[in-house]
Amino acid sequence: MTETCPREFIDLAHKLADAAGEIIRPLYRKKIDIISKDDLSPVTIADQNAEMAMRKLIEEAFPDHGIYGEEHGQVRTDAEYVWVLDPIDGTHSFISGAPTFAVLVGLTRFGKPIMGVVDQPISGERWVGANGQTTLNGIAIQTNPAVTEVSQASLFSYGLELFKCERGDQYRQLTETVRRVRFGYDSYAFALLSHGFVDIVADADMKPFDYCALVPVVENAGGTISDWDGNPLTLTNPGYVLASGNQKLHDAALPILKG
Repeated sequence: MTETCPREFIDLAHKLADAAGEIIRPLYRKKIDIISKDDLSPVTIADQNAEMAMRKLIEEAFPDHGIYGEEHGQVRTDAEYVWVLDPIDGTHSFISGAPTFAVLVGLTRFGKPIMGVVDQPISGERWVGANGQTTLNGIAIQTNPAVTEVSQASLFSYGLELFKCERGDQYRQLTETVRRVRFGYDSYAFALLSHGFVDIVADADMKPFDYCALVPVVENAGGTISDWDGNPLTLTNPGYVLASGNQKLHDAALPILKG
């Protein structure tokens, strides 16, 4: 379970998500320029401006805290507290007009995630995980404890790219073992897992700004999240991420992904 997070940091996280949403909503389903980054992933002015707004609020409130953002880099990442920001997780979904992207706000202490926000600014859904509880719009939720066998589980993942990753054979084995497989939900899938509607999420090539906010949301709802070898997720993990609705299911899925 994640460490205690001071209330003032949670309050700031809400302000960050609010600020990002105010920038994103007017640009949703509008014809805006799409830029290809060096890794060929897309970015828009919505991503860039939303992150800048969040960074400004952090610098004003806690100038000694670090910031690790997807669009505007890293500062003071050796600080005790580091904010980890993805202004639009799921830019492909955003530019396609699909409301399954999210604003991710994570906070780490000594590299360990202690608080996370997953905010969908179009549907108005906000998941917050901290201090032993995950809420959706202020109402406590929990993962599904009933599905403990992989053969009975639903699996959500980013896309077919996982079959081509270095551990694609193990991933294929997982897809052939579960009951149902769905693709393309980005971080929204992890939020649905925290609410008990998805049993397993497995993804690869995730960066800290992709998963740091998800760890407290999943764990404080009763789920388990780690890399594919069972290691805790920190600011320095490789990009393989596995989340499960409960520890028993997680323990059953890990050997499949380990190969």
